[in-house]
Amino acid sequence: MDQPNAELDLRGVICPYNFVKTKLKLETMEGGAVLAVLLDAGDPIKNVPRSVRNEGHTILSEELVSGSYRVLICRREGA
Repeated sequence: MDQPNAELDLRGVICPYNFVKTKLKLETMEGGAVLAVLLDAGDPIKNVPRSVRNEGHTILSEELVSGSYRVLICRREGA
């Protein structure tokens, strides 16, 4: 898999701030760019990917890495 264009470490960040930070970062990126986000288990990994999908972005993968989740998000085109 290609390297992401940017990465956010949101471990320890509570909902909804982790989604807000993800959304703001995606808004600064080009369409089709990939953002990697590190999230805690529980509500963050349940809520952030769902909210990102609702915004029209694509979740490329979710993988458990050292007790946290690494989510790759592709920013929607023409946003």
